[in-house]
Amino acid sequence: MSPIYIIVIAIGVLVSVIRQVNQYEKGVMLTLGKFTGIKEPGWRLVIPVFQRMIKVDMRIKAVDVPDQRAITKDNISVGVNAVIYYKVSDAAKAILEVEDFFHAVSQLAQTTMRNAVGQVELDDLLSKRDEISERIRKIVDHASDEWGIKVDNLELKDVVLPKDMERTIGKQAEAEREKRAVIIKAEGEVIAAKNMAKAAHTLSSEVGALHLRTLQSLNDLSSDQSNTVIFAVPLEILRAFETYNTKK
Repeated sequence: MSPIYIIVIAIGVLVSVIRQVNQYEKGVMLTLGKFTGIKEPGWRLVIPVFQRMIKVDMRIKAVDVPDQRAITKDNISVGVNAVIYYKVSDAAKAILEVEDFFHAVSQLAQTTMRNAVGQVELDDLLSKRDEISERIRKIVDHASDEWGIKVDNLELKDVVLPKDMERTIGKQAEAEREKRAVIIKAEGEVIAAKNMAKAAHTLSSEVGALHLRTLQSLNDLSSDQSNTVIFAVPLEILRAFETYNTKK
């Protein structure tokens, strides 16, 4: 046999038995159908027919949980969706304990999300989204431990309300804003009234204060030539004339 043919056959044999495991992967080795170990990244020998190696991606995966219809504790129908971040922590379990861990995690997240929404009222679902997301994450993480899955994070993205409920909430928010505006305006008027009362008390109790305030007002008005000024004689001056006439 020609040496060239021998070399070609040897290369073909090597290609058929060598498998590459990338840095972000691990290989689950099965020999005669039995689990025989985990292969680390690099080139690995796999004997055809007798052995099989299943590569598992160990990187974090971001999976969109499809829209789910659920009914809250106060009987309001809502639509919710989420995104879940998880990774394989045990490659052997991910292959041996569940048929398709990707599909299984998605289905588990969907059912857990519907159950969690059904245990809270709409107001809590809208205002405590982070708390509810963490609750769902813990449940999914605990349930998927036996599959060798670690759930790092789960976030509720959108809560879709019925159209009539959106209008109701919009009207409620508008009424709340108007209420706050009225309260703030009333508080401002109370503060202004107190300040005016203090100023009036000061002007009436201090001799000449009202006259000085009048002169200051006239000075401010005189800065604009378009103003027509009506001079008001302070009562203090009139009282001074009365006192003078009485003495005479």
